[in-house]
Amino acid sequence: MNTTSPLLQPALTVSDIPVYVTRKAIKNLHLGVYPPEGQVRVSAPEHFTTDHIRLAVVTRLKWIKTQQQRFQQQARQTPREMVSGESHYLWGTRYRLEVVYQSGKHRLTSKGEFLRLTVSPGTSTENRVLVLHDYYRQQLKQRIPALLEKWQVRIGNEVTGWGIKRMKTKWGSCNITDRRIWLNLELAKKSPECLEYVLVHELVHLREPQHNARFTALMNEHLPHWRTLRDQLNGEYLAAEAWY
Repeated sequence: MNTTSPLLQPALTVSDIPVYVTRKAIKNLHLGVYPPEGQVRVSAPEHFTTDHIRLAVVTRLKWIKTQQQRFQQQARQTPREMVSGESHYLWGTRYRLEVVYQSGKHRLTSKGEFLRLTVSPGTSTENRVLVLHDYYRQQLKQRIPALLEKWQVRIGNEVTGWGIKRMKTKWGSCNITDRRIWLNLELAKKSPECLEYVLVHELVHLREPQHNARFTALMNEHLPHWRTLRDQLNGEYLAAEAWY
């Protein structure tokens, strides 16, 4: 979940699988398969040739295809129409949407088992979604500061800033140089423990940028059940919009 450079097109194709490559000032090659489509990405040392990278991918083809199949079989929500009776999620709990039409400021509130969306008559689906996204953003902003205060002290790292944005392939990211982290808006739908896991993951990356043994040891030290949370997060519904 750490920061990578923008990847506009695959650098090579192995067994009909496009492989996106970023070369960095690192010692070891890192290969990952990312949701929602199972995109294959490689971070390689700057001196690695294309043949080196191709060989690394070939040796892990079986694992790559298993991961891609898992993503393809993963349940997805049907497209949201933002109408009454529709199901939406907040902090891992399922709510029914209740749309109320009245003039004035658009807003969304939670009450019991319902999320009440108040909009003007004729409001488009796109604008209704924007109201929902704004609500999710505010929910995250209420929780993140306390989590940062807790975990920055424990891990021994401080960020210079943080933000929330829609991301298609990552739950979170961090800029090591600027010491800034980003969290996926979609996390407002997941359990609070999943938000905590992603935030800890990114803070640990500020101490260890790579997914290596040291990173794993730090995660084990600070959040021993992190693998369970990771699996829970990746095993839940994906948005029809391919991750907000």
